[in-house]
Amino acid sequence: MRQGSANPLRDPRDKRLPRIAGPSSLVIFGVTGDLSRKKLMPAIYDLAHRGLLPAGFSLIGFARRDWADQDFGQQVHDAVAEYARTPFRESVWNRLAEGIRFVQGSFDDDDAFDRLARTVQELSEERGTGGNTAFYLSIPPWAFPVVTKQLARCGLAQSSADVWRRVVIEKPFGHDLASAKELNAIVNEVFPEESVFRIDHYLGKETVQNILALRFANQLFEPIWNSNYVDHVQITMAEDIGLGGRAGYYEGIGAARDVIQNHLLQLLALTAMEEPVSFEPRALRTEKVKVLGATKPVGPLDETTARGQYAGGWQGGKKVPGLLQEPGFSKDSTTETYAAVTLEVRNRRWAGVPFYVRTGKRLGRRVTEVAVMFKRAPHLPFDTTSTEELGQNALVIRVQPDEGVTMRFGSKVPGTTMEVRDVTMDFGYGHAFTETSPEAYERLILDVLLGEPSLFPANEEVELSWRILDPILEHWAKQGTPEPYEPGSWGPPSAEALLSRSGRHWRRP
Repeated sequence: MRQGSANPLRDPRDKRLPRIAGPSSLVIFGVTGDLSRKKLMPAIYDLAHRGLLPAGFSLIGFARRDWADQDFGQQVHDAVAEYARTPFRESVWNRLAEGIRFVQGSFDDDDAFDRLARTVQELSEERGTGGNTAFYLSIPPWAFPVVTKQLARCGLAQSSADVWRRVVIEKPFGHDLASAKELNAIVNEVFPEESVFRIDHYLGKETVQNILALRFANQLFEPIWNSNYVDHVQITMAEDIGLGGRAGYYEGIGAARDVIQNHLLQLLALTAMEEPVSFEPRALRTEKVKVLGATKPVGPLDETTARGQYAGGWQGGKKVPGLLQEPGFSKDSTTETYAAVTLEVRNRRWAGVPFYVRTGKRLGRRVTEVAVMFKRAPHLPFDTTSTEELGQNALVIRVQPDEGVTMRFGSKVPGTTMEVRDVTMDFGYGHAFTETSPEAYERLILDVLLGEPSLFPANEEVELSWRILDPILEHWAKQGTPEPYEPGSWGPPSAEALLSRSGRHWRRP
């Protein structure tokens, strides 16, 4: 049911109804980049294909290329044809193409931004966008100040009672706490915080949102979701690829800044937070802020953290270079490609439960998961030999690539003796639901147009995340070169020692 249609028998709070964006347009800065081509443009088409964009929706590209509107339209067409999730339909494309515009210029070009302002106004009059505009800054952080000031100068940043203006920012949100505060101040000088949407695409994934459903829609898990029953939690984001071609972004950044500060600390917050009073944005953010504010690194950092750098070798039957041999990286680079840290949440629910967070490149396989590992049962009625092959109960939330949830528990082996071994019970999204999950950017772009900020970290969350990570980064900066590890392995030996000191071990997904 589209916005504007009346049906008194339907409750507007009914979540089964699709949420359709109102009159609006989207301006993409950095429109020639990979993110725009592979993710943003296909997501916009997919939203249009699903009927979730208004009839007059308009897309404006801003870049230095000497393109006309039709040239940019062809770029969008090609990106959609290659990367869209939903089938290509000519009727959907033609309707979307009517609203595609392009503005040529550089970030310091006043005339270009004046043309952009005129284009926004023309689309408001011609296509009924109402002047409502979101500005997607798919650009390096150094360009934020000049772009936001240009938007303010030409009147594009000001909202009113009838017209909204929003800005969307891609990570990284700074490189430490000080730079994050400076970046937030620059953006908030032009856009109020309620108009700022910081994209963390992991929060748009169905399985990440399912953490909240799993915990709070079921009586089964919440009573044991605490230190009385949980031994520890492992949060993993592993990739089996290297960094060839990404030196410009990754050199000097490293795995902890790239992934732990944003994606993995957000996963930690959703896993550890208290139940919000509602799923309204303010209530959700309040609980996440409480958890992040209570989260601290566990010391001593020499023993509770690990960092590594992949070496050259063989992986998947192919010879692969080490980071120091990758093009664009310094031969004496100290950038880590593997990072593992031990954190604790200092509140009543989680007192004494370590949260082990790790990420890395060129590891054993591509996987992102949250594993809640439970304490062992006392096994009082059993002989030791009956349970010697029994491990810890575990609840594993698989974020990617095989989205779902696995439970590991003990079961009797068929036979005449009492022998208990681990078995698993598995739920997979692909098996349980006939509809494929939307891409994360579909959900997030739609939420921007709807003004729904629940899945976007507020500046306080960003700053708290840096406050957690900064002491670890400062410690590592004094340690010299990261420890090398073999490609296809699960990280350096120090990572194994990090858990083995307490009699634990990493999961092998």
